[in-house]
Amino acid sequence: MVSVERMIATLAPVALPSMNCPHHLRQGGAVLFMTVCGYSRCSSLGVHQRNQRKEHIMGLDMYAMITEEELPQSVDFKKPIDAVELHYWRKHPDLHGWMEGLYSGKGGNGSFNLDPVVLTNADIDQLGTAIERNELPQTDGYFFGQSLGDEFADDLAFIAKARKAIADGYTVYYDSWW
Repeated sequence: MVSVERMIATLAPVALPSMNCPHHLRQGGAVLFMTVCGYSRCSSLGVHQRNQRKEHIMGLDMYAMITEEELPQSVDFKKPIDAVELHYWRKHPDLHGWMEGLYSGKGGNGSFNLDPVVLTNADIDQLGTAIERNELPQTDGYFFGQSLGDEFADDLAFIAKARKAIADGYTVYYDSWW
């Protein structure tokens, strides 16, 4: 089981709190740990509003998760019960399209809906390069919405968190639901 204390120690250097963000305050004003909530979501109002969870509205919900488990394969594995959310995106289909290409390249053959894929250091490096060069594939899908181009800082924040988590011994994987 991933302990909250270990996760905080692992990810705090790459996810600093914003005292002004209302999503990161508990009752009484105590600051919640930013990474679990998605600190980087608050860096841009457009991304911030789009990334708010929409429990009753259909759409593309995307998750980066961490686990202490060593997973038996890189795609289509049973999701670990100890997994903890590292990052969340809402309706960023171009990133999802990149992840779908990775999934297929690793042998995945599902619909890529609720089909997880492990992200290695090499995958994270390739994704970081694609983001920096603005080379995420334009991706469309029913209920996917569209990538608007304001996701850059949020995507790079994810890259930093994923690198840190992998360096600290976690397995990082991507999952989505649409």
